[in-house]
Amino acid sequence: MRRTAGGVAGALLGLVTMSALAGLLVTAAVTPVIALSGLGAANSITVFENLPGYLNIQPLSQKSNIYATENDGTPVLLASLYDQNRIEVGWDDISAYARDAVIASEDPRFYEHGGVDAQGTLRAAVTTALGGVTQGGSSITQQYVKNVRVQKCELELDDRLRKRCYDVVTETSPDRKIKEMRLAIGVEKKFPKNDILRQYLNITGFGGTVYGIEAAANYYFSTTAAALTLPQAASLVTIVNNPAKFRLDNPSSETNGEANGYAVNKARRDYILREMLRRGKITAVEFEAAVATPVQPAITEPSTGCQTAEGSAYFCDYVTHLLRNDPAFGEDDEARLQNFRRGGYDVYTTLDLDLQRAAEATMAANVPMEHPGWDVGGVITSVQVGTGRVLAMAQNKRYSQDPAVQATSAAYTGVNYNTDYADGGSRGFQPGSTYKVFTLAEWLKTGHRLDERVDSARKANWGTFNDSCLGPQNYDAQNWNPRNDAGESGGKYSALEAMLGSINTGFIGMAKRLDLCGIRQTAEAFGVHRADGDPLVQTAAAVIGTNEVAPLTMAVAFAGIANRGVTCSPIAIDRIVGADGDDVPVPEPDCAASVDPTVAAGMVFAMRRVMTDGTAQQSWGATAPRVPLIGKTGTTDGGKDTWMAGASSTVATVAAVVSVTGEARQRSISFASGPAATARHRMWPDVMSVANAKYGGGELAELGPAPVVVPVTDTTDAGDSRDSRDSGDTRDSDDAGDAVDPVEPVVPVDPVEPVVPVDPVEPVVPVDPVVPVDPVEPVVPVEPVVPVDPGGAVDPGGNGGKGGDGGNGDSTVDSGG
Repeated sequence: MRRTAGGVAGALLGLVTMSALAGLLVTAAVTPVIALSGLGAANSITVFENLPGYLNIQPLSQKSNIYATENDGTPVLLASLYDQNRIEVGWDDISAYARDAVIASEDPRFYEHGGVDAQGTLRAAVTTALGGVTQGGSSITQQYVKNVRVQKCELELDDRLRKRCYDVVTETSPDRKIKEMRLAIGVEKKFPKNDILRQYLNITGFGGTVYGIEAAANYYFSTTAAALTLPQAASLVTIVNNPAKFRLDNPSSETNGEANGYAVNKARRDYILREMLRRGKITAVEFEAAVATPVQPAITEPSTGCQTAEGSAYFCDYVTHLLRNDPAFGEDDEARLQNFRRGGYDVYTTLDLDLQRAAEATMAANVPMEHPGWDVGGVITSVQVGTGRVLAMAQNKRYSQDPAVQATSAAYTGVNYNTDYADGGSRGFQPGSTYKVFTLAEWLKTGHRLDERVDSARKANWGTFNDSCLGPQNYDAQNWNPRNDAGESGGKYSALEAMLGSINTGFIGMAKRLDLCGIRQTAEAFGVHRADGDPLVQTAAAVIGTNEVAPLTMAVAFAGIANRGVTCSPIAIDRIVGADGDDVPVPEPDCAASVDPTVAAGMVFAMRRVMTDGTAQQSWGATAPRVPLIGKTGTTDGGKDTWMAGASSTVATVAAVVSVTGEARQRSISFASGPAATARHRMWPDVMSVANAKYGGGELAELGPAPVVVPVTDTTDAGDSRDSRDSGDTRDSDDAGDAVDPVEPVVPVDPVEPVVPVDPVEPVVPVDPVVPVDPVEPVVPVEPVVPVDPGGAVDPGGNGGKGGDGGNGDSTVDSGG
């Protein structure tokens, strides 16, 4: 039979009256069921009381923030990542105006009922039962319960399961309302009223991805929840009622936009203000002033995604990949990223803003984002020696993960050229002759000397190379005939000469006396690996730099050389604080000895002279203040990629100009700042000059081809008692042909910690301490180093120097710089 209004109302009023008389306020919650289903009161109460009364409340989804830190300790926000833009706040951090506005408009009897407002429920049920517009009638606690259930659905990673869950908890049905009522009563039994109101204001949506009163105040009015004015608070509470209708971030809206003073929002805002006045929450004076105040949003777009980090965006992207790859954040990379985007973490990174600004500035000045006919890439990476902390990371593109944006211009990319593919990077670039340092390491490691000479003549029949892993390797059938860049026929170069001039055939001759597998293993000991994740190739061509690696990998390796052979894996996170204020464990660097310190000292001896007398003179000359530096240059076939890698005792930096796709001959290309091939020598000094001024640089332990003693003690004082033009080097950087500076003798050994000289026959084996080197005895190889002609073979600009071009597709060129 069709229900009549009188019948429905009578039944409901009778039940509510009996419930009140019996002290069973909970019974009022079942009135909609009675009205809609015709069940008897006793039956309804039984069904109701058998429903679960416990609500599993999980932590709210909050945004996570990534920070850099200024020198004075001030955190600088790089970016925020979130699914829901929410900042959970406490009771005292929410304006009383906002709290009172919610109660006045949503649940005037909030402090009087036990979770379900009988009067509101009755009114809504009667209207709905009579076929009128469906009424809510939900208390604040019921609305909170609904939001909690929706949040639980949002945590589901599977899209299909998430939608199914959402449909169930938001369906318009008596069944859902009854469950929410029962759960609301359970919540009221567990939590104080003020806590329920606080949690409601933190969980509720304010349109789009804005959740919670604090984020809403930030977004809509550029203020905080605590500082909200009366009209602002009422406008925000208005949005809660219907976010799509009342939100304030669409100024062009015809019904609720800037032109009409956000009329729809204002109308409901003023209604809320009247309710606040009627219930004694504000004075008449406050009311009059508030309704006279126009609705004036001041939208502040939230920092969402790494693109907001601008020049530091690629470093930010690297950090997100580290978090995604860390098992501490979840079972797999998708779950880890979701947990991070929802977990409310504050991540404090290793980024040094001084070095980063220098890297960004010199990149912008020297490498364009686009160049006609060439997909050009510019990269700079710096790491701290001894810790692996990544201090700077820049490239010549604008960051975007949006394919539509990327399609508009080659200036946009989401690929980080500095890092491995697994860390959001490319598949790497050939490092050219910067890779030769690992052959030098293996050379010294196996007992060879810097002044030892090898057959360096160019030939197509190099014969068989030893490989203890793969077996003997012979390339004669392939007519493999790598050349040297300046056309040198070769001859018998010493290891030191080959290093200074970056002679390809000299290093191939060294490799003939070594084990190709051993060279690969030594490179791996310095943390070197292919950017694409494949194993390093260990052919003879690989000796001169054909493995594609990430610039960050090379920076880490050079830091290891400067750190006396101890290499530390890169880290980008110093500290993580969870939403609860507790510290979360962060990845620690893995530091291990790559080579014996005496081997590293021999490498340093050669690599310091690459800076002062070899192919890196331009970078050396432009770096100030002066501290001891090591370095190595690299250029690949035809000038496709050009590198400068080097380090002090405190900071290692790699700067490179690379071909992202296709081919380019950098020697024939010029940028506004100068030749493309020498842009690395303009960028590297800019960054290392800032590093030297900030971090200083101590003496680097050296062992030359003759008995040489150099202090091992470090210093962080960039200033030194030595001439700044010399920085402790036994050679004079102003005269590439002067083998020894007789005026500047080698500093004697610190008697507390003597450095052991190398036996002339077995350079790697230490012997008893000796007295300091007589300054009359020059520090030179047994066989004189062929002097570099600053006006000829080596162009201080970095072009035309000695070096190698493999002459075929799997070899590299080092264009002298």
